[in-house]
Amino acid sequence: MKLSELYGKNRVVFSLEVFPPNKSFSVDTVYAACDKLAELKPDYFSVTYGAGGSKPGSSTCDIASYIMKNCGTEAMAHLTCINNTASDIDAALELFKAHGIENILALRGDRIPDVQPKTDFIYASDLTSYIISKGDFDVAGACYPETHAEAESSVADILNLKKKQDSGASHLISQLFFDNSCFYEFREKAAIAGINVPISAGIMPVTNKRQIERMVTVCGASLPPKFAKMMQRYESKPEALRDAGIAYATDQIVDLISNDVDGIHLYTMNNPYVAFKIHDAIHKLL
Repeated sequence: MKLSELYGKNRVVFSLEVFPPNKSFSVDTVYAACDKLAELKPDYFSVTYGAGGSKPGSSTCDIASYIMKNCGTEAMAHLTCINNTASDIDAALELFKAHGIENILALRGDRIPDVQPKTDFIYASDLTSYIISKGDFDVAGACYPETHAEAESSVADILNLKKKQDSGASHLISQLFFDNSCFYEFREKAAIAGINVPISAGIMPVTNKRQIERMVTVCGASLPPKFAKMMQRYESKPEALRDAGIAYATDQIVDLISNDVDGIHLYTMNNPYVAFKIHDAIHKLL
């Protein structure tokens, strides 16, 4: 099933993101997390591309395929182009086809220090149009409510997002944010620019201070005073910070749903406990 078909049915699409294993945990822990998360009956899972240095054999494709076969849920595989050639992308697409994966999130990907990027694809929009030319895939794109860190300006970023839509992106998933007003302002600017595909809001619950600080550094999300005070108050109390983070994310989601968001994309960090707590609070609103 193509995920774009889920939107526009007078309901909020609810999706979960998981990531492949790295050196600190095995793929079996990812499968166990997926099994548990599937009890929430999300509309789909997304599986990140090699997050944290995935082990060979524990690929995005493996996990997406597992989800579809064992969890009874659609899966969207992430695919990046900054360190891949056209032949690398061709091989990945053939693998996806062989496993029945038809939904892809096309991304440029993060730059790796001291690694020269490949030049077959410069932007995610280039990858998007290429994937569509290679088969019957449903391609999503990423968007940045607070502007991509490398964009010349917020206007340039919106215009580049329009290129993703024009290249064939059927829906969008936002980077994490902690201030809903940033999302609403972004959504309004996107609409003015002619971007009319559905946009899911990416929400990451706080689980520990180090994780959030790292993600804020990577994606440039701002920290509202309310959020900053919460982190400062509970930074030395891990369980309290986790519960406060769950409450904050829940409050964000309730407000987003009240303001007609197309979808909620929950960055689970492979943590079923957090996802269950949030889902328990908001599932009747979806």
